[in-house]
Amino acid sequence: MPENINRSATLIGAIDEGTSSARFLVFDIVLKKVVASHQIEIKQKYPQEGWVEQDPKEILQAVIQCIKKTVEKLKEFGISPSDIKAVGITNQRETTLLWDKETGEPLHNAIVWLDMRTTTTMEDVLESIPNKTRNKNYLKPLCGLPMSPYFSALKIRWLIDNVPRVKQAIEAQRCAFGTIDTWLIWNLTKGQLHMTDVSNASRTMLMNIETLKWDPLLCRFFGIPQHILPQIKSSAEVYGTISNPSVLAGIPIAGCVGDQQGALLGQLCLKPGEAKATYGTGCFLLYNTGNVKVDSTHGLITTIAYKIGKSPAVYALEGSVAVAGAALSWLRDNLELFSNFSQSQDMAENVRCSGDVYFVPAFSGLYAPYWQQDARGVICGITEDTQHYHIVRAALEAVCFQTRDILEVMAKDSGTKLTTLQVDGGMTVNNLLMQLQADLTGITVVRPNMVETTALGAAILAGVGTGLIDINDIDVSQVTKFTPVIGEDERDLRYSKWKMAIERSMKWDNSSTLMND
Repeated sequence: MPENINRSATLIGAIDEGTSSARFLVFDIVLKKVVASHQIEIKQKYPQEGWVEQDPKEILQAVIQCIKKTVEKLKEFGISPSDIKAVGITNQRETTLLWDKETGEPLHNAIVWLDMRTTTTMEDVLESIPNKTRNKNYLKPLCGLPMSPYFSALKIRWLIDNVPRVKQAIEAQRCAFGTIDTWLIWNLTKGQLHMTDVSNASRTMLMNIETLKWDPLLCRFFGIPQHILPQIKSSAEVYGTISNPSVLAGIPIAGCVGDQQGALLGQLCLKPGEAKATYGTGCFLLYNTGNVKVDSTHGLITTIAYKIGKSPAVYALEGSVAVAGAALSWLRDNLELFSNFSQSQDMAENVRCSGDVYFVPAFSGLYAPYWQQDARGVICGITEDTQHYHIVRAALEAVCFQTRDILEVMAKDSGTKLTTLQVDGGMTVNNLLMQLQADLTGITVVRPNMVETTALGAAILAGVGTGLIDINDIDVSQVTKFTPVIGEDERDLRYSKWKMAIERSMKWDNSSTLMND
């Protein structure tokens, strides 16, 4: 808990509901300082191989409990809940849920963004493309996204096709769709608001990337009725006030943004050409392109970064790595090489290099820039001298190589090569990982000393949405820099071997028909 709290500070709350946990944080927004927070882990369910679900009620109760616990901590410092001037929300994106508008009851568990059950659904949809071209980029000019099980539209389609309660609720005009932000806002306002913001809507494959409205053609293509969709609003405006929990009753909800876009804001990447990478379960790179929509020709997606009030939307190019921290979780849980993440750095530092071992953690396919759903994980280069230390180090290097994959194509699409990369997320506490990232990309890595950038982005938007702050007044936090220490020849040789490992990971899943076109 920070000392010497400024009682006259502008306090903004942020709900940060991620894949693995829910949190509520209260910021001194101008100084970018956390005053109080509380976090609760969220369980994931795996009904079948490749399926990932979460209980919507568990998510909601965790958020409410985090709010109550944080308020209790504030009271210890003599701070009243009424001192919180606004609340922003940031959330895991693409995670999809449907509920009954009249009862508020979920019609199914939330289908998490990394769930792969809709692969077959996607195959059926690809068959419906005119002239049987099966072009995964067929809808990209409209929505900015390639066809992928990753995004919400196919998850909605699967629920309609496979859950009778969903079809019945739609026919009765009682079904509501939402990503996690929508579900939370609905419940925080006791059903008064059914809304999302442009950044989250841009991840559904149903919003027109230029008009920023639900697109009738896209909805018809997926067979999704528009009446189940929430209203699309900007990322920073007063949407309404909180009714539940009562400890925050009457406080405005004034910011809403997807978690990766929230981190872009929290890192203050506000100018075209600035980029950030967030290292968590996966790794997500966003490159600000300003008010210009840049269409990638190298496997990146076009997304909305944020929209402040009536100002024009800010666009971004995005590349997603499916497995980053999840690779370390696999080494911990499946191979039992260590018991907590902090040990991974110590183990990797037991050896000078990875021993020419390369680990491609394509557990459920490869995301950008490959978009190969049939890829599977491989560990290459093992010899009789290979130790478990080498494999742990190779897992860390895999995160860095996948990041370089995306940075390479970002440079091609934007015409500009980055000289620095802003980083955030839980994995960035690993100094070795950050140094490896600098070495294997050849650019300086900049880590803020205040690491809660995703939640900070939501808080900034809430402050701007209520007119309490100007985004340009936010103080730049202290940073730690990591600069490359290896030569270009070594860097490129190791990257070329990574590419060889990538080739060996592809076309392993014969049950998938998502092969190279």
